[in-house]
Amino acid sequence: MRHPVSNARRLLRGPLLAALATTALQAGAAGIQVGPSGKTYADSALSCALHPAAGLSPRVMAGLYQPTKRARATVSLNGTQVTQVTAAQPDATVWLAAKPNTVQVALSARVADRYIFDATPTFPGQPNVCIPDTRGNSVSGDLETAASGTSYATVTPGCALNPQTGLAQPYVTLFDNGGTVLNVSLNTVPLTQLSSSRPRATLFLAAGLNVVTVAAGSLFTDAYVRDGGSGSCTLP
Repeated sequence: MRHPVSNARRLLRGPLLAALATTALQAGAAGIQVGPSGKTYADSALSCALHPAAGLSPRVMAGLYQPTKRARATVSLNGTQVTQVTAAQPDATVWLAAKPNTVQVALSARVADRYIFDATPTFPGQPNVCIPDTRGNSVSGDLETAASGTSYATVTPGCALNPQTGLAQPYVTLFDNGGTVLNVSLNTVPLTQLSSSRPRATLFLAAGLNVVTVAAGSLFTDAYVRDGGSGSCTLP
């Protein structure tokens, strides 16, 4: 049985972007909040993860806290049922809408704990709170240059065989624009490091919106956003 505390620790690797529910109690430093009933929990803050179709999106885990053998509950989002959880499968992934959200874990018609998460976009046109602001980037032809000017990436995805999956997937190419050492991540997962000796990398895209981040240590972090469509493509 997976313990909710270990799940929450895993999710804390993403950005912490949501307000804590006022009716819940913090469970130490584990990154979860336990509801007033003492029998349900939710993450203390939302995190960013790959939605199967939408790409990088905000989510939380919620469910039963230290459940007994016959425990069960219904998890809902903004009044709509998401799924049911049991002692055998006590956790549920809840993908949040781009607005204030109420996640409810109901033990019965009378006992239900509610958790509040604000996933309201922070700038105009932002698809969701996990997609960074790239309005400082510049585009010329089929190349987009980051705000810092230290890297650039192709705009239109190509199609190639991904050797790791054995499938044809869309990809973009990222370039180091000079001698700066750049740490590259895709959808919050560190992938590679670029420099003058390794100035380019091929990045295969998942379905939906993908976020490429390029960081020069703690000096700055640039980003690119690419739509991977369905996550598959047809080789030319």
